[in-house]
Amino acid sequence: MALSESSSGIPADELPFPEIVELNVGGQVYITRYSTLISIPDSLLGEMFTRKSAEGLARDTKGRFFVDRDGFLFRYILDYMRDQQLVLPDHFPERRRLKREAEFFNLPELVKMLAPKISRQNSLGDDGCQSDPEESSPTADTSHSLATLGAAAAACARLAQGVGSRDGGDGRRSGFITIGYRGSYTLGRDSHTDAKFRRVARIMVCGKTLLAKEVFGDTLNESRDPDRPPERYTSRYYLKFTFLEQAFDKLANAGFSMVACNSTGTCAFAHEQTDDKMWTSYTEYVFYRE
Repeated sequence: MALSESSSGIPADELPFPEIVELNVGGQVYITRYSTLISIPDSLLGEMFTRKSAEGLARDTKGRFFVDRDGFLFRYILDYMRDQQLVLPDHFPERRRLKREAEFFNLPELVKMLAPKISRQNSLGDDGCQSDPEESSPTADTSHSLATLGAAAAACARLAQGVGSRDGGDGRRSGFITIGYRGSYTLGRDSHTDAKFRRVARIMVCGKTLLAKEVFGDTLNESRDPDRPPERYTSRYYLKFTFLEQAFDKLANAGFSMVACNSTGTCAFAHEQTDDKMWTSYTEYVFYRE
């Protein structure tokens, strides 16, 4: 049975919005209840959907309400609006960006939840050496946490020195570097000579920033992760060239040897009217230097 009046104070039979609302947020489609969108009246969504008319709200070609924000992170915004609780995956790497989204949607309590904190449980075994640690802001009662952080940092430094000491005295540190690429080609039905290969679009680099810069130098594109500290790991770098042999040469010249590789592939028909098949693969090569 329909309610006689909504939480916005407008009679239910006069609401310009349906009970189930479809949203297009940055290309991602979400379907939720109208009551969820107005659950926090002072929020941006609350203000959008408590107006007396839907006129003026942007819509996509299918009539869904459109919001030009990050479609992936909006799932956490919507989850919070359902029950005012924040649950994130372990080692969530985009906390700062989600905080920016919470500020845009005018959710001050969620912004507070996402603010940087120093954990009293911080230790080398959990957060001390993570590649994406949370930022910390000292307060009057965090001296114990700061001491723990200092001990963890010192332990990380000792570990790094220990790794560097296993290089035979030539100053080069040991470690792993993984490079990966996606490839595809179309294979005709007649013979293998009909195969049409696409060039490698991008060679990805995963490893310690220090090692990656040492091996690839100016040919390393750091634009996706420009502020990564030297002793941290990253998987967002890629090379400015697209020849695997060139990458292999640079790794070999730096004393690295290939220790493992793997590849996965999928196949699909390239065209509905032909038997041509499109093969797509992702391959990784793991290199190590003692």
